[in-house]
Amino acid sequence: MGAARFSEFFMLIATLAAGVLAGCVGRPVSAVPGEVAPSILLPVSAGGITDGRGRFREIFKNALSSHRAKPEEGQWNDAATLWKLRGEPPPTGKPAPTGPSSGAFRVVIVPGLLAECAAEVTMAFGDARGQLEQIGYKTDYIQTRGRKGSDHNADLIRDAAMGMPAGERFIFVTHSKGTVDTLEALVKHPPLAERTAAVVSFSGAVNGSPLADELPEFFIKLAHALPLSNCPPGEGVEAANSLRRNVRLAWLSTHQLPKSVRYYSLAAFTSRENTSRMLRPFYDLLSRTDPVNDSMVICSDAIIPGSVLLGYPNADHFAVAMPIDKQTSPLLAAAIDKDEYPRAALLEAAVRFVEEDLRENGAAALPQPPLAQQ
Repeated sequence: MGAARFSEFFMLIATLAAGVLAGCVGRPVSAVPGEVAPSILLPVSAGGITDGRGRFREIFKNALSSHRAKPEEGQWNDAATLWKLRGEPPPTGKPAPTGPSSGAFRVVIVPGLLAECAAEVTMAFGDARGQLEQIGYKTDYIQTRGRKGSDHNADLIRDAAMGMPAGERFIFVTHSKGTVDTLEALVKHPPLAERTAAVVSFSGAVNGSPLADELPEFFIKLAHALPLSNCPPGEGVEAANSLRRNVRLAWLSTHQLPKSVRYYSLAAFTSRENTSRMLRPFYDLLSRTDPVNDSMVICSDAIIPGSVLLGYPNADHFAVAMPIDKQTSPLLAAAIDKDEYPRAALLEAAVRFVEEDLRENGAAALPQPPLAQQ
């Protein structure tokens, strides 16, 4: 599918979402008691989450200083790109890690829903991997099936990762449904978990998304069945079913994440004005449930249980991880108009934070990296 076809496909999704919001094709969502997993919404401090925001901001600020300036407006600013919410811990005062990576880990990127369908115009962190490799990190990318369910993609992730060089440990960098697919892979395949040091989730659909429940069923079936040459359909609506809230919460309630792996979460959200035009209907639809969202995932649904919270990027669901090649489609250029974001700095900061944290927690006997001068 070319860029123009992808634009038309996604614009159809956005138009239908707008129709749902207007009440034209909406349908009530009713709870089915036997399918509901008991759950609660808690402040981070009370939910078993480690708050790493203060240290992450230090590392992010240092990464920003070494990356390109914001186009036509000077240097990127951490205050404008990373929300500072109530209770953020103060900076530690430690120097930020810099210089070459220790080379102890392979960073493996796993994209989200429909990413395979859009591969001609965007790849998760496609503009950021080069920077990681320049400072010594080994990277890889697993192209999951864009319209397959998480159970299918879990096997694909296992097969791809276990075929990578022996003796390496993985830091999985996941976006959206890629987080769900990866967590299922780690639980389903213990040998993969044994080789995995960490999972870093960017806007992960950990608890699912209300969009999977509220978009009309006929549209979800259309999206799964539409012929796309480079994006094979799934069985029925398995990809959307993988993102239903009752499915995700039920899975989390019956599966224990491997304790040998450490988990990290970045939960993006932004304002409607800072959301790309193509995504605003979804933002509006989610805002009926919670205005703190990134247009695809509600912020509180994007945190892995028992993880280290790194921060809250001020970005929509595409901007936080997916650079769009606007040269291939004027329609995309007009529709994705809020995607400028320092993704390379965000990814570098996340991986450097994780490597430092793994070292401090004895996850690997790693050499100490050089530190930035204060």
